Amino acid sequence: MTTVTRALLASVVCGALAAGAQAEPYRIGVLTDMSGMNYDLSGKGSEVAARMAVEDFGGTLLGEQIEVIVGDHQNKPDVGSTLARRWIDEQNVVAVVDLPTSSVALAVQEITRQSDTALLISTGGSSELTGASCSPSTAQWTWDTYALANGTGRAMTLEGDKTWFFLTVDYTFGNALEADTTAAVEAAGGTVVGSVTHPRETSDFSSYLLQAQGSGADVIALANASGDTMTALKQAEEFGVTALGQDIAGMLLFLTDVHGVGLDIAKNLTLTTAFYWDMNEETRAWSERFAERMDGKMPTMVHAGVYSAVSNYLKAAEKSGQAKSGTQVMDTMRDMDIDDFFNHNAYLRKDGRVVHDMYLVQVKTPEESKGPWDYYKVLRTIPGDEAFRPIEQSACPLLDR
Repeated sequence: MTTVTRALLASVVCGALAAGAQAEPYRIGVLTDMSGMNYDLSGKGSEVAARMAVEDFGGTLLGEQIEVIVGDHQNKPDVGSTLARRWIDEQNVVAVVDLPTSSVALAVQEITRQSDTALLISTGGSSELTGASCSPSTAQWTWDTYALANGTGRAMTLEGDKTWFFLTVDYTFGNALEADTTAAVEAAGGTVVGSVTHPRETSDFSSYLLQAQGSGADVIALANASGDTMTALKQAEEFGVTALGQDIAGMLLFLTDVHGVGLDIAKNLTLTTAFYWDMNEETRAWSERFAERMDGKMPTMVHAGVYSAVSNYLKAAEKSGQAKSGTQVMDTMRDMDIDDFFNHNAYLRKDGRVVHDMYLVQVKTPEESKGPWDYYKVLRTIPGDEAFRPIEQSACPLLDR
């Protein structure tokens, strides 16, 4: 074989390898809880929502196929970080989505910051994610602890519940939720008279509830989530907490939590949410499509947020001509209108916060509900600029001061 022939063969091989590399699909990685306490509110539903978004977009991005892959982070920051790094380094993942558990979200945000990969957070709720730990390639899409505190905490205090006691799950999310709610309660003229922390996945809240009852507080605030919230609500009912005159505030309640405990227990609870499936024709149409794939289960705000986040990421990536740089995609998104069934007239701030309306809702009584998943009455819309932390109060170092 001559030198020229070898050179030509090498050129053909290299060209084929390059073509093969270019043909590798862009992948969206849904990093979620597929086996633990957050499964119902995120889990499989988040995967379904991401796949719906990709299908509705047309299945290709910048001429390449889009694939959705799923990983279970087991609510462990080290597991989530390892999965995210492997996806980005080895599987051409251009966006990581969902991220239940704030400690996992914060850990993964460091990986995506270093690799300039888009991070679309729908479940992780600590306001720290857009505060001191903010990243130029992150969008916190659905809710955060500030919005919940400013919605539920402020509303209940202004309505006369002036003294508060917290049952707080002892990790990043719970601590942030208590701190943000304390600030909202005090700003509205209320007082926090005490708090107690508990570990995740607690099965016995009796001692915590006794402390809360003994405080005499107007409100016992549950600064926890999913399984812990449902267990605490059930045991509070057994203790007769509301019958004895104290109110319960579920600071983070999902539609699946209400479904899990039932309206007999959850009735009349006030909560803040980013989405409810039965608000209008648009929300019902999308939710019914979702439910067809989920055995009739209606979406939580997380599921709707995943769909919206992936859809808008794909639009911004297509518009920017750049899928692999999360920072460039986010910069493009900041100049776009974010308007869909989930977000109307929303926008992405420089600190990574997607600002949109939130809703103060009340759980229906069994008599008011017309059937399964008919659980909320919308009390009022909280405009996005009122719901979320003002940009001038953000500790995000990316902001121009």
